[in-house]
Order: sequence, then structure tokens, then C-alpha cells
Amino acid sequence: MTGKRTILVTGPTGFIGQRLVQRLADAGFDVRLFGRDQTGDLSGDTDWRPGLSNVDTIIHLAGRAHVMNETATDTDAVYNRINRDATDKLAVQAQEAGVRRLVFVSTSKVMGESGGPFRAETPPHPSDSYSRSKLEAEAAIRSCTGLQSVIIRPPLVYGPGVKGNFIKLIGLVDKGLPLPFGAIRNTRSLIGLDNLCDALIAAIDGPEGVYLPADAEKLSTPDLIRLIATALGKNAFMLPVPTGLLKLAGQVTGRSEAIDRLTESFVVDGKMPGWRPERTMEQELADTVRWYRTQ
Repeated sequence: MTGKRTILVTGPTGFIGQRLVQRLADAGFDVRLFGRDQTGDLSGDTDWRPGLSNVDTIIHLAGRAHVMNETATDTDAVYNRINRDATDKLAVQAQEAGVRRLVFVSTSKVMGESGGPFRAETPPHPSDSYSRSKLEAEAAIRSCTGLQSVIIRPPLVYGPGVKGNFIKLIGLVDKGLPLPFGAIRNTRSLIGLDNLCDALIAAIDGPEGVYLPADAEKLSTPDLIRLIATALGKNAFMLPVPTGLLKLAGQVTGRSEAIDRLTESFVVDGKMPGWRPERTMEQELADTVRWYRTQ
């Protein structure tokens, strides 16, 4: 039992937020929610002060997530307003209100798009508006020297409620159609939703710093597809299409980013003091598939 310290969660209705709120309550914390109804559209003008009284720790999830099919013309301005400027304002007002600690969920994309194994001390190499805004938000938090900070840079997060390419991949495997991924020889880190929530809870009292938690398993795209198929009770059918052809198809169809995620390697060290992934990828995928079947 952790006592009744108050934890403020921003973005409490999102994919991560909903599960985290439940886990915090189960752990005995007093959970305060601060969502869109309280903030309105996020910017440097957002007033966080109504939610900050008597708060011990903030877990900051609210922000603009990576958009696969971006429509904004000035993407840097949009992401900076929401992810950097609103976070800067939160950190300043939290420090003024006497909040002890701010845990910020950034992204491993600040390290780059491929390669690794990445560690906290690896020089960042953000390549798009989203990751640049997250890195600048990290800097804004760390500039508030009277506020303890923990920066979490998770890789791809999956679990019940997941959207985007991951849920599309589950759907493709569920259809039982042959997939052209049999020749891919990459290695990727992921993190299940419950493992990430455990890491965020550990960050409330763990050492300050930058951490890249991940599932214990690091696997290839074909291995991931086989695990998804097993969770679905299906067989995985994969054709050995050369990676070069897949990348060419991605360029022709405008799906290069999705193909790169499937074909390239991205590995983080997964280290975080006082935390280790308690759940296996098989367990996390089984939960994800059970949720998928209800949709």
C-alpha cells in the first residue's frame, strides 16, 4: 500500500491513461484526472493551476500523438504548441504549486527512426515534428530545477485499446491471408500496456532521469506475427518477399513509414531502476487479442 498521495494524470481518457488510472487506484493512490474538459485545446496558455493543489506527482500523458496521415501544413507549429508549450506551462505552474515530481511520457522516437540499442545517454536524433516537440518538452521540464522529473521514452505501446498500424496488423493476421513479411530479418523493442503502467508507477518514487522501458522480448516482425497468430488461434502465413520490394511498394503507395516500421530494426535497452517487465509479450498480446475480439 502506497498511502493516499495524490497523483494527477493528464490525458486520462486516452489509450494509456485509462489503464493507468485504474492501476494507480488499485495501488492505493488518490487519482486526480485532468483531461480535455478541464484544459480545452492545449497550448502555452493552458491553465493547469485548478488541478495542482496538494498534488504529489503529475503523470503527464496529454498531448498530440504521432499522426500517420498528417494534414496540418505547419506541423512544427502544431506539435510545439500542444506538446512543448503546454508542457512547459505545466512544469512552471507545478513548480510554483509545490508539486514534488513530474513524470513525462515522451517517445523513443526522439532517438531516431531505426537502429540501437538506444540508451538514455544516446544523443537524441529526432526526425519529425512529433519527436522534436517531445524532446523540447523534455528540456522544458528539466529546466524547472525545483521540480523532480522522470522522462519515460517508450517504444511502440500495444495492449487493449491500441489503434493505428498495430490493430491493422492483428486484423490482417486474423483474416488468415498470406502476408509478404517472411523475409524480414529485423529486431524491434515494444512494450505492453500493463508493463508501461508498471514503469510509470515505479517512476513516482524511483530515481530521477531518462529511461527507455520495454518488454523483455526483442523480436522480428515475423516473430511478432507468429505470436499474434498464436493468440488468435490461427496459423501465420508469410511469403518471403524481399525487403527491397516491400520498401518500393511503400514508396509507390505512400506507405513508406508503415513499411519502414515493419522492416527496420529499433531496439532500446529497456533499463529502468526499480522496474522490470513483469508480464511477457505472450500475456500482453493475449489481453490485446481478447479486447480485439470484442470490437
